[in-house]
Amino acid sequence: MDSLKDDARLRTPSPLPSGCVSLKSAQSNEPIVDLKKQRSRTLCPLPSGCMSVRSAQSNEPIVDLKEERSKAYGVPKAWGGHLPYSEIPHRLKPQGPAPVVYPVQTTGHRALDGQSWNKVKPSYPSFPACESVVSDDSEDTITNFLRSETGVQFEAQTAYSSTTGSRDSVFDEETTDSEDEEVICDICCKARAMKTCLTCDISLCTNDAWDHYKNEALEEHTLTDVCQDGERKRCLQHKKPLDLFCRSDQTPICSRCARKNHKGHDIVWKRRHASQSSGLTETVVPPPGEITFLSVKPNSVILSWECPKGPEGPASFRVMWGSSIKMTGCLVIRGFHKIEINKLQLGQKYFFRVATEDKDGNLSECVEASVVTAVPAPRHLKKGHSEATALSLKWTEGEKMEGIPHQYLITITSPGKDSLAVHTEDCYKMFSDLEPDTEYIISVSTVLGDACSEPVSTTIHTEPCLMEALSKMGLDQYDDKLTLSTVMKIKQDDMSENKLETAESLPGAFLKKLTMLNANARSVRCASHDVNTDKSNAINPLDLIVALLLCSDSFLQQYIVLKMALCQFAVPLLLPNYETKQITLMLWSMREIVRTFSPSNLAFRKLSCVERIVLSDIPLVSFVRLDRMMLSKSQMLNKLLSNSQQCHDPFYHRNMVCGDVPRRISEGLVEISWYHPCGDRKVDRFTEPLAVANLRGDIRAFDKQFSFLCRTSAAIYIFCDESEADFFKNLTGKDAKANVILISSAQGKTFTLQTLTLKPSLKKTNVSQKKKTETELIKALQESVSKLLENCPNKVSIANLADSAPGWEILVDEDSGECQGAKKHVSKITERIANTSEFKDKHLASQGHIWKAISWLETECWRLRKAGNQDTEEYRKSLKTKEKALRRKQLKFEMTPVMSSFLRGVVISEVQRYYFLKWLEMDLDNLSWNQLSALQDQYKELSQKLPQHTEDIAAIDKQISARSLRLEHFLRECGQLYECASYLPDYSAQRKTMEQLPALCAQMLQDGFPLELVDGDAANIPLKWITEVLTELHYIMQSNSKLKVIAIIGAENSGKSTLLNTMFGVRFAVSKGTCTRGASIQLISIDKEVKEELGCVCIVLIDTEGLKPHQMLHDDHSHERAKEVASLAVALSDATIVSVSRDNSSEQDILEMVLYAFTRLKDVRSKPLGHFVHTDMNEKPVAKRRNSKDWWEKLNEIIRKDSRMKKAKITRISDVVKFDRDTCSWQIPSVWHGTPPMAPISVDYSETAHALKKRLLGDLKKCKARGDLMHFIERMESLWKAL
Repeated sequence: MDSLKDDARLRTPSPLPSGCVSLKSAQSNEPIVDLKKQRSRTLCPLPSGCMSVRSAQSNEPIVDLKEERSKAYGVPKAWGGHLPYSEIPHRLKPQGPAPVVYPVQTTGHRALDGQSWNKVKPSYPSFPACESVVSDDSEDTITNFLRSETGVQFEAQTAYSSTTGSRDSVFDEETTDSEDEEVICDICCKARAMKTCLTCDISLCTNDAWDHYKNEALEEHTLTDVCQDGERKRCLQHKKPLDLFCRSDQTPICSRCARKNHKGHDIVWKRRHASQSSGLTETVVPPPGEITFLSVKPNSVILSWECPKGPEGPASFRVMWGSSIKMTGCLVIRGFHKIEINKLQLGQKYFFRVATEDKDGNLSECVEASVVTAVPAPRHLKKGHSEATALSLKWTEGEKMEGIPHQYLITITSPGKDSLAVHTEDCYKMFSDLEPDTEYIISVSTVLGDACSEPVSTTIHTEPCLMEALSKMGLDQYDDKLTLSTVMKIKQDDMSENKLETAESLPGAFLKKLTMLNANARSVRCASHDVNTDKSNAINPLDLIVALLLCSDSFLQQYIVLKMALCQFAVPLLLPNYETKQITLMLWSMREIVRTFSPSNLAFRKLSCVERIVLSDIPLVSFVRLDRMMLSKSQMLNKLLSNSQQCHDPFYHRNMVCGDVPRRISEGLVEISWYHPCGDRKVDRFTEPLAVANLRGDIRAFDKQFSFLCRTSAAIYIFCDESEADFFKNLTGKDAKANVILISSAQGKTFTLQTLTLKPSLKKTNVSQKKKTETELIKALQESVSKLLENCPNKVSIANLADSAPGWEILVDEDSGECQGAKKHVSKITERIANTSEFKDKHLASQGHIWKAISWLETECWRLRKAGNQDTEEYRKSLKTKEKALRRKQLKFEMTPVMSSFLRGVVISEVQRYYFLKWLEMDLDNLSWNQLSALQDQYKELSQKLPQHTEDIAAIDKQISARSLRLEHFLRECGQLYECASYLPDYSAQRKTMEQLPALCAQMLQDGFPLELVDGDAANIPLKWITEVLTELHYIMQSNSKLKVIAIIGAENSGKSTLLNTMFGVRFAVSKGTCTRGASIQLISIDKEVKEELGCVCIVLIDTEGLKPHQMLHDDHSHERAKEVASLAVALSDATIVSVSRDNSSEQDILEMVLYAFTRLKDVRSKPLGHFVHTDMNEKPVAKRRNSKDWWEKLNEIIRKDSRMKKAKITRISDVVKFDRDTCSWQIPSVWHGTPPMAPISVDYSETAHALKKRLLGDLKKCKARGDLMHFIERMESLWKAL
């Protein structure tokens, strides 16, 4: 047996000259049969209809089985009989290379029902002429005994026939005692046998015997009547054929008797004993060795056997094969013991028998084996979508399986876990409820009937769970949300550049860059890892964004999304949460995004409109993909939305930094970006606005998001490969409002656009011819989208999307009780606003004309501008008397319902108060834009082109002031109500309510809301109100409020507020229709790690009203407000930024006012640090940078010509401000990189602002301590009075 195995192992396929394949031993020169070698091997038809293969040089005669009728051989008609030559199928492979060798499908293969094949009783066909001795048991005892005794090779296996007629025995015993028990037909195994064929040695019923009379091949067989009184044919004890004879006991026995009761006796074959008893000499033909299958393929089998023991020389072998249904073929070959049988049916069980045949036609005992032809295994098994608890697989059907009904068996196993078996008819399967961060081995087999192919396997590692991914990024505080105040803190990395060594440093680095509106914020990565070689510690930027949003509270989420939109990044529309399996529509997060654009109906008039993006009704066009593609969908979208003049990347893609790092927690994310035209046809890609959604991941894995987009989009473009065409049959009848357009590619080489009709049946229609390049595809996409925008009835706003989201079990981020409660509260206020000027006069009466009159009286007490020759003290007393009278008049104003609602909104819980203030800010902006936008444009144009028209400019300025309505107006009213409350009785409920306001406002200041320091309309500081608010803030900070101050002054519309927002991430008003009036302050906390280094615990930023080069005429002297505010800011600051526009026409006037601000309070304190900034707020590039020395020379020249400077003993600019010519002069690039609204913030602008910030913080470290908030209050009051 071992030698047989060794021989089989050494056999290798060898191509023959004829094209056949020979499987032989490396030591053997014996080739396989090659029919094309007619000179050496001849396949000869015999008279009986069988065929013989012999050597052309051999002298041995061709064996004709019909030669001797007495020879015990025959095949019944049911198994094909002695088939004529024309009926024999092609059995020997004539030519061609050796096909792939499939593993042998043994009988122990696992069946579908979980049983083993060897547990299922096989149905063997009956080959009468070659039936071997068989046994129910496979013990080696009887087998070895019989082998040694008879030389017959036994194959222990289950009995395959229940017939009583045995071709190898003279008599078969019956299982009953009746001597005339009927004999059963060996063919049908049902009817009573009436005839016995001596040639075939089988018993036949009337019907089956009829074939012997009408079939020419069987006519010469000898038929006799069935013998009724023969020996019994079966063992009474074991019910087995009596195929053996015990000479010791002189009795027929079965195989079981031989190894039990007759063990050790002299046992021979019954036929041999019969021959010896009759005096005849029986020729015993040695049987061949055990059959070995060298190759099992779907349609062919190569089998071999060992040569029989006995005389040397070439031997003849009779080979028969058939299925469980019928005999398929029979062949006689000589001199060979290998043969390839072809044209078999795949997945069928075949039985093979080989017997040695001598020259007289005597046959040996048959050796038998069975095999199942191979079922082609699935091909191209690969992983599709994979996440923490789910994955998908796809494959293609096996070779030659087209059109053959079959199924697949999938097994998924993992060490230490229960295995899972799944049955499917598709070439795709999605698995869910898996363990995160676990390795799974998945095998797929083709199932054809009862046969199964060899499995193809793949190993897949599921992604880590959300908490593990967050832990890797250092965001373990998933439950303890990040807040805006923590993000805005000054940290060590704000003062110095540190390398990002670990993944935990990436969130902070991303937020830092995003805060400064750096368009490269998404490209942060660890410096210690090469992304090209080591992706184990790299993080995909989309995972980073998703992680930060999941770990942030609602207000920080809104802040992050707003900054992303300003950088022209796509923002999350549908945010997945892998921990809760929920999807959230990010409506609240996008509420602050505002765009100014010029659609086609306004562009020709050179007008623009301002819209809050979530309220804008525009077409939504979605892009999704089916499976992975060679083409980057996101990169194609970027090219679609960009023009040749300004290219940017709203959607992050695989070709960007870390873009090829596998996504872990951002699969299923739906991003959204917008296109808004500027009105210039040379720049605009599209003339109408549109929203573009992008689903990250395979639509098969994220059906909920895909269905939502199909229902809400105007059009949905599906990127797919042509091989995925079958998937779209599943979409038949799908409820989709969108026009479905396929972008199919042929292996990424050609692209075709097709419209897909889903109802009532699936239909594809070509939209364009095949595109061979990406450029051609982008052009076709642009034409398709432009055509869609021409007359698109299906428009939707994001706010409307939120109404339909619950139908898909999608959450909405602003559906919380606090948010909705605050929204309703705000609506009670804003619904009263029809005309802003009238609203302020009626509902905010305390800050109207009376407050302006009080402000004038207060400032007149200190400045004495109209005292004339009057006694100073008497004049001041008269002013105080008038002030008290006005205060009493103020008290007559009852608290209006609007202010009552406002106070209820700010007195409630902290979270709801924040929601209330944000809702109020946004709603007031929505009301103001339409009224103020045009006025601001007129004011800007008149100031730049006709600055001498001061009266017209002053009139527009008054209109802007009257129509402005923002949050600071309500806080002004709170300040006035608080000051008036001191005149109310102590027991008054209104007074008690008013006394809570300073603490609430102090908390708002600490939370990041700005506080108006100088009233821009009244040109005055409400000292009592501001003092109480800052005092309460001092107490909130536990009396540890050491601070330093940074102020910015300069020309109007020079981007002062934008610069502060970019450097520190604060929220000074910069939207269209708003302009800083007076001065506002904002507080920035400092991280404990750098408090000692900076010498303070917080920084106060002062944003001031722009200096105007023209003098406006106001009776209340408010035209001097800007210079006074600038002087106050300089006097309060430790470092001052001077912003000067590049408009050379007004630079001289601005520099004179700057000098005034620096010298007005020269003797009050030490000189501040100064940084002079040249800004460019236009969209055109800067032609030439100004030399920093020009600044100092101009300022020194102004000082030399000013007589007041000489009196103050100021001879040069360094006498009033400390500066370094090399480090304190800055050229700030243009804010926008291209033409708004599609232009992102310039990276140069952001990086220059960051460098300025680092320099300012470095300067603050050198400044002496200034004291705390209480000291700041004292200085503010004294300086304001001194002005």
